[in-house]
Formats: sequence, C-alpha cells, structure tokens
Amino acid sequence: MTHPSPSPSPDGFPFDHDALLEPLCALALEAGACILRHYRPDVAVVTKGDGSPVTQADGEAEAIILEGLARIAPDIPVVAEEEAAAGRCPEASARFFLVDPLDGTREFISGNGEFTVNIALIENGAPVLGVVYAPALGRLFAGGPAGAWRREGADARHAMRVRAAPGPLTVVGSRSHGSAETAFFLERLAVAGFAACGSSLKFCMLAAGEADFYPRFGRTMEWDTAAGDAILRAAGGCVTTCDGQPLRYGKRQQAHDTDFANPNFLAFGNPAILPRACTDVASPAP
Repeated sequence: MTHPSPSPSPDGFPFDHDALLEPLCALALEAGACILRHYRPDVAVVTKGDGSPVTQADGEAEAIILEGLARIAPDIPVVAEEEAAAGRCPEASARFFLVDPLDGTREFISGNGEFTVNIALIENGAPVLGVVYAPALGRLFAGGPAGAWRREGADARHAMRVRAAPGPLTVVGSRSHGSAETAFFLERLAVAGFAACGSSLKFCMLAAGEADFYPRFGRTMEWDTAAGDAILRAAGGCVTTCDGQPLRYGKRQQAHDTDFANPNFLAFGNPAILPRACTDVASPAP
C-alpha cells in the first residue's frame, strides 16, 4: 500500500496532513469525554449575545482542544467558537484551525445525542482536514488527503465514500433549525425521503453514503461546517454556495467581514447532483 507524500503548504513547504489527523482525533475524543461528564438533564444553560445557548461543557471542551493544538501544532492559529464570542481571534493566516467544541448545543441540552466535537484545518480558504466526534453515539469521523473514514465505538476504521447519485434523493436537514426556505426548495426536487439530524452529523451522513443532499438556508458559522465539509470532500462529495461555487473559509480574515458567518449552502454526496439542485435554487422562496 502506498501512502500520499506530504502536500505543499500555503507557504510552499511540505506539510504532512496525514500525520496530524490522528492527534486531532485523540483531541476530539478527549473533549468528547469531557462533554459526557456534563451530559445530564439539569445542565446549566447560559444564553449568549447572539441568542444561542452555551454550557460549561462548551468552555471546558474548547480549553482541552486549544491546549492540545498549542502542543501538537503551536505555529498554526486557532479560531474557536467560544474564543471568537469573547472577541479573541488570531491574525489572518492562510492556514488555521476552526474549532467548534460542542456543535449542536441544543441537541446536547435536549438529550438526543446528536451533538459533536468539530476540529478542522483550513488552507487557503479550503477545509483540508476534518474530525467530527459524536461522543454520545460513539461515532468518530475523519477525512483528509488520504480519504475519509469512520469508526463506531472500538471497531476498526471503515473507509467512507459517497454513494452514486440516485433519481429521487434522500435529503437530510437540521433538527433544530428548519426553515420555510428549505421546505419550499425541496418541494421542487424529487425527494425519496427526509431525515432530520443535529449538528455536523448531516455532512457525515452524506460522506458515509447514508443520504444524498443537505441544503441549508439560514445562518451557520464556519466552525459549524468546516470539519464536516472536509470529511465530505475527502469522501468524494462537495459543499457549494447557491451559485455553485465551493464554500470558502476564513472570510473574515481575508475580507474583514464582521463575523465568520456562512452564506446559504448546498452539501452534496455525489457531485452529479449539483446541476440538478442548483437549477432550482436561484430563488429559494417566493
């Protein structure tokens, strides 16, 4: 079996992405164990300035990840959700980490298990490494230049690849953030079934061949999507804006935007679905 050689970095020097992926997985597992210690019905919830909930688990898990990244990759800046909420963001860089220590906080609070730890590496605006860990479900997903894989509990790794594009699509959408725009858009597509799911697990379902399409009309942040996006791309899928362009990261750093918000986007298992979906997406709602 041959292994990919280190890829060029944004500064032109080789960078061994595959060597970094396993330490990132270990960090996600450690953060997930911390989160599970707080996973109980009486968890205390605080509402942030943007109206989103946050718990002690978010902060403690983020601290674990930040400490670990400083140890294993001290030269790479980190943009993390709770640090960003506190106004602490690194200077612009062509390579940086995006971290959501507890994606799907509403799912964590509700107790349905559909929450994840997200860690992604961004290079030149594209997600090149991603780790998504669902601690309550025991599911770990990862992806990078060598491909995508998943692990269930203590099982061995299983390679992941998106499935062939079918006629009617199996669509996945947000459990807590549905929208009228999404419903209107899906009315114009041939849909075989719809599954609601929390957090970045939606991207992982596409990467694992469990669904075909994930349209998102509504506010998301870069740390919500980057890790799942990297895994989906590594499995052969893609994530685009509504005009068919790849979803980009580091927008605030590159263009001095006010925050790290994403535009509306479309996530595809098989990219062959893209023309079919984009034909109908120019105006997602009347």
